[in-house]
Order: sequence, then structure tokens, then C-alpha cells
Amino acid sequence: MKSFFRLLLLALVLLVVALVSALTAMRLAIHGRQVAVPELVGKAPAEARFIVEQIGLELQVERQYYSPTVPEGRILSQLPPAGSQVRRGFQVRVAESLGPQRVGIPNVLGQSQHAANINIRRHGLDVGAIAQMQLPDAVPDRVLSQDPPPNASGISAPKISLLVAVPSQPQAFVMASFVGQPLGSVILALQDAGLRVGTVTQASDGSSPGTPVSTPSPASIVASQNPAFGEKVLAGTVVNFEVR
Repeated sequence: MKSFFRLLLLALVLLVVALVSALTAMRLAIHGRQVAVPELVGKAPAEARFIVEQIGLELQVERQYYSPTVPEGRILSQLPPAGSQVRRGFQVRVAESLGPQRVGIPNVLGQSQHAANINIRRHGLDVGAIAQMQLPDAVPDRVLSQDPPPNASGISAPKISLLVAVPSQPQAFVMASFVGQPLGSVILALQDAGLRVGTVTQASDGSSPGTPVSTPSPASIVASQNPAFGEKVLAGTVVNFEVR
């Protein structure tokens, strides 16, 4: 019996040793595929790409910024930072310096979006984000605001973002049912809602078409309407009625 327990204990010890060895080998294998990110700031992109490719990494120049300290054509910043441990095949993203700001920021306020685009690119800059805003009194397709503002200095990126006016959309309604109501009160309701009264026709008996009424009585009762109840209409829509 003692021999059996000794053999069982020995087997357990060997199993634990095998597991520890496997875990150690796995850690070494994983660690062996990791490399430290080199310092790239201040280097030319071509030189930096050569350095990272030698250790199995990739380089991506994502953005360009102005810098009063880092010369033009040199790497301004990097992510991950130097010394970080990453796996082989990882992509290191960098920003390239454009050197000090040497161009003025043009004034494109009030210009059309197309004209502003041309003006910005003529100055060697790019158009950044374009946002739109509905303003009742603004001229559509005109630049309302820009960032950076005209003649700004010390900017970081060679891009100008624009805020452009767009036409205001007419107010929308769901058509109410006016059937069975006096025409006079219906006309007042339509005027309050920004809708217009169109043709008013006297309802027929079914054997002949309805007759247009030149001066309909406000006491006339609405028999049908067009657009019909539930339809979507916009401000200024003309509504036609058939009355009795």
C-alpha cells in the first residue's frame, strides 16, 4: 500500500513539473515575439520605417502638425511611446512635423462652401471637418464660422474646419381630419397652422362631379378633404375641400 501512495505522489510531482515547464515555455515563446518600441521622434519617416521594420514592426504616418521646435519632415510624436513592449507586426503611429507655421489663415467667412474650399487650398491648407446649421436668416451654403479664425497664429494643424448654413426645412404636420366641421373654423385652423385653403367644391349626389364654389359659406360642413387625414404635409401646403 505504501508503495502505491509513493508512486501516486511521484506521479503528481511529475505532473506539476510538466505543467510548470509548459507555462514557462509558453511565457518565453510569447515574450520572444515581443519587442521594445524604438525612439523615433526627431527622425525622418524613411529612417524610422527602416528601424521599425528591422524588428518586425510597421510604421504609419497618420497626421502632420506645425511645430516651432521639431524641424520640418521629422517625426513629431509617436504612439506607443519609446520603450513600450509590443508584439511583432504591431503598427507604430507617428505624426510628422511641418516645421513652424509659415502660412496665414485666410478669411472665408461669408463665402460659399465651394469658394472657401478653393481659397483654403490655394493657401496650402486643407479643409477639416464641415458642420452644418439651419438658421432662418442665414444665406444657404455660406460659411458662418471657421476654426482657426482668420489670421490666427500658432495653430497646430494645417486644416480649417467650417460651419456652413443650410436652408431651414419647412415645418411638417400630420394632417388633421376636418370632416364634419364648419368651413369657417377649418379655415382659421389652417391659417394658424401655416396651411392654405385651395379649391372648395360643393359635394355632388354622385351622378355628377362637384361644383366649385366661388364664395363658400363659412357655415358649410366639410364632407371630404385633400390631403386626407393622417398624411404628412409641410407648411404652405394647399388643402382642398368638398362641402355640403
